[in-house]
Amino acid sequence: MVSSLTAALRCRGLTKRYGDVAAVAGLDLEVRAGECFGMLGPNGAGKTTTVEIFEGLRMPDAGEVEILGDRWRGENLPLRARLGIQLQETKFPEKLTVAEVVTLFRSFYPRGLGVGEVLALVGLEDKADGQVRTLSGGQKQRLSLGCALVGDPELLFLDEPTTGLDPQSRRQTWEIVESLKARGRTVLLTTHYMEEAARLCDRVAVVDHGRVIALGTPRELIASLGAEHVIEFAVAGFDGAIDSAALAALPSVEKVVHDGGSWRLTVREVHRAVPSLLNALSERSLEPTHLTTHHATLEDVFMSLTGRRLRDG
Repeated sequence: MVSSLTAALRCRGLTKRYGDVAAVAGLDLEVRAGECFGMLGPNGAGKTTTVEIFEGLRMPDAGEVEILGDRWRGENLPLRARLGIQLQETKFPEKLTVAEVVTLFRSFYPRGLGVGEVLALVGLEDKADGQVRTLSGGQKQRLSLGCALVGDPELLFLDEPTTGLDPQSRRQTWEIVESLKARGRTVLLTTHYMEEAARLCDRVAVVDHGRVIALGTPRELIASLGAEHVIEFAVAGFDGAIDSAALAALPSVEKVVHDGGSWRLTVREVHRAVPSLLNALSERSLEPTHLTTHHATLEDVFMSLTGRRLRDG
């Protein structure tokens, strides 16, 4: 097992192109042993391509990758036996039972968990004798997670692990990840859920256009905004009647972003900023069509860095 003082995964100058498109553009990354590391970014940011290179499913065009102190050379079955992998979508034989699928995957590993233990972990004990074709989408996602866990992996890759899950199943998945962390296992996950990243991840890399544009703990990244709250609003009538300079001059405002027809103000104190904002709009004969406030999140970090929302393509 990799020492907690070493990196479980590192890459340097990782590059992967598809024609003229650079899906991964010289990416540098290091994941520490025993941490849950999150990769955030919109569709097309290069997250899945990067993870598939880490998993040995794709070959990079350039760069170096080291996994658990080893490198991909051919199949490298001893290394593969130390990994658990959940892809964004996994197809299982429809007529196999759930227990048969887990038994099949367990046979791929020299050591691991029992079939019953895996089914209990992912909440599918009552579906053990049911065929895959009878499962809901969320249950198939949990079966996929179970197959990733069956080898008791040192390093677990989870690519959008809770997509399609109901809130209860999502929280159950979070508890599984937290139990793996408690046992010293390393987890790398990609996700679109900000609550998921904030709860599970020790550190987060924000990825856009195949590069890491921000890296740190969720708390550090949110603190980098310089304020703890965000005000979003839009106005009826001529949007140009108020500009960034006027908004930036309001009390407690740290940053102003114009996102299409909406404005986003990063502020230190909501109770000072909101009255001043309403007065400024009133002086210009503008009325807000909507106005909301919230604590700053990782979504706001991405917006601040790119001017786009995380879920945008």
